[in-house]
Amino acid sequence: MLQERIVLTAASFPEIVVWKLSASLPGSRHPFKYRLAYVVENHCVVRFDNEAGKGDHKHVGAKEAPYTFIDLQTLRADFFTEIRTRSRNR
Repeated sequence: MLQERIVLTAASFPEIVVWKLSASLPGSRHPFKYRLAYVVENHCVVRFDNEAGKGDHKHVGAKEAPYTFIDLQTLRADFFTEIRTRSRNR
């Protein structure tokens, strides 16, 4: 459905991949499978994703937390907000 990589610098980029499924994954209440990752110097520092049984969640550094999926626009906005927050704290 969607695959996008935005090169920010020679060493950093966000990548967004979204698939529309015929049914929700166990643990999610929507028909999307997604992976939004922010990579800096070959390390994933922020990732929002969902997987069967685990549901919607995000990884920020070494920490993992549940994520409340509302819609794709909010997911994208939340992801870029987390990138901006992470970039300021580096």
